[in-house]
Amino acid sequence: MRLRALLETEALGLRLLGGEDELDRTVRGVMTTDLRDPSRYLSGGELVLTGLAWRRDASDSEPFVRILAGAGVAGLAAGEAELGDIPADLVEACLQHRLPLFAVHETVAFATITEHVVRQVSGERAGDLAAVVDRHRRLMTSGPAGGGPEVVLDLLTSDLDLRAWVLSPTGRQIAGAGAPLPGALGAALAGRHLAATRTGRRGPHRAAVAGTTYSLFPIRNTGRGAVPAARDVRESVLSDWLLAVEADASDWPAARLDLLQGVTQLIAVERDRRDAARTVRRRLAQEVLELVQAGAAPAEIAARLRVAAPVLLPGLGASPQWQVVVARVDWTATDTPGPGGVPGDIAGGPAAQALLEEILVDPAVSGPDSADRIAVAHTGEEAIALVPLPAVPAPLPDTVSGPTDTTAGTAETAAAPESGEPAAAQDPALHADALLAAVREPLSAGLADDGRLTLGVSAAVHSAEGLRGALEEARHARRVAAARPGRVCAAGHHELASHVLLLPFVPDDVRRAFTARLLDPLRDYDRRHRAELIETLEAFLDCDGSWTRCAARLHLHVNTLRYRVGRIEQLTGRDLSRLEDKLDFFLALRMS
Repeated sequence: MRLRALLETEALGLRLLGGEDELDRTVRGVMTTDLRDPSRYLSGGELVLTGLAWRRDASDSEPFVRILAGAGVAGLAAGEAELGDIPADLVEACLQHRLPLFAVHETVAFATITEHVVRQVSGERAGDLAAVVDRHRRLMTSGPAGGGPEVVLDLLTSDLDLRAWVLSPTGRQIAGAGAPLPGALGAALAGRHLAATRTGRRGPHRAAVAGTTYSLFPIRNTGRGAVPAARDVRESVLSDWLLAVEADASDWPAARLDLLQGVTQLIAVERDRRDAARTVRRRLAQEVLELVQAGAAPAEIAARLRVAAPVLLPGLGASPQWQVVVARVDWTATDTPGPGGVPGDIAGGPAAQALLEEILVDPAVSGPDSADRIAVAHTGEEAIALVPLPAVPAPLPDTVSGPTDTTAGTAETAAAPESGEPAAAQDPALHADALLAAVREPLSAGLADDGRLTLGVSAAVHSAEGLRGALEEARHARRVAAARPGRVCAAGHHELASHVLLLPFVPDDVRRAFTARLLDPLRDYDRRHRAELIETLEAFLDCDGSWTRCAARLHLHVNTLRYRVGRIEQLTGRDLSRLEDKLDFFLALRMS
């Protein structure tokens, strides 16, 4: 807006004291200050409001005005409430530096002027930005992408002062303007969005996290050529992106909401392009999977893998290892007819495929094309990922049979968890628990009370001959995960060779009776006496019955530890020096 428009607005009560020739200056914002030197807070184009508290005598006016003029402000408005008439030395200084000067009547609050300027400037910028977004959308829908989502997010920041990020359903940042969004915050926002979407409420959804308010807009392409909208929200809730804006959109005018909807449409086009680019990787995975399940000759499977490797790991010098990950999304049957016309018939395969493609991306990597090394197919209700891993000089003992390497590389790999180094830096293999650590919270919100995600991870294999076994191993691991409680569960290949494989299949009534008989007396005693017998039992078993190590871990005297263990034996009628009783306690704790 122009300075002239402010002067012509009677409600503001501004009186021009100088600078009539400069009234066509553009006002880009407003700032109130009584600092002697406010230059650090000025970026140019502001209308500066001041109560003149910085002025002690006539010599202060010229330096103050010189600073404003040097910063490129649009004009100065001085309040009459403090000194009455505006000092002549200030008028003279503004004439000298060609800075328009207004007097603000004592009955007019600076807040009134600020609100008017912000409203007018934001409205004009929104109109200009809407035109830019519309042109950008036409370019993207008719030809190559014009820079991706970052371009339009930069426009939101520069023209409307809105910070915004595009997030995946797990909270991973796809695009953003300015500083990246912290991973934990992205996951929290994604969880709020998924939970609100499951209730059926239309976006934008309001979310307050750590004292900051965000507005969450769903990203869906509703234009020409778009995929038809899902008949059940559960079909798309776990695959749709969202736009998180650091602002409260609940009181926005319709024009600004329409603008943000246009932005989401623009980003949806990029999302559709990304999905189309995954077609080749999905087809490769499907072909390999069909050969493996059909019992094709290893040579035929190996030939197909040689075709896949350059696509998934470009520039790879050595033959990669491969891991198989199996995922399944199950929904509780409802009375609502699904796509197949059967109540509760919601296809879980496509949802599991989209989730695997997201989960298998390194959470530290941002951008829409960061899943280039993941090939996921789906068959029936299962999604199956074929994940290549760079060859490592010293394979882990639990992933490859045969003699192990005793070089320093193996020692470093084994020591990595103790030293605090990232596991991925030494061991590129996927681990079930790590895959779900960052995504469990948001996905649980999207699954709500009627959905489950279960996931199984195989060991790494080095050749085509091992893929069939890896697939079966991942499927068995997924079934172990499915037998556990919780909305999002995973299991790895290492759990198939221990008691963990058996525990999930113990019937619930047997599990409850077994644990109650052994642990309930201890829990009751702890409740009444705050004795921490359960904690002591866990530590004692974890220390393999070592009195000194257990006492050190619990920061107890050995005699105190012996007293507690004696109390455990007295309450349960068991003897912790006997292997059988130790094993019973161990299993009871694992099943509780």
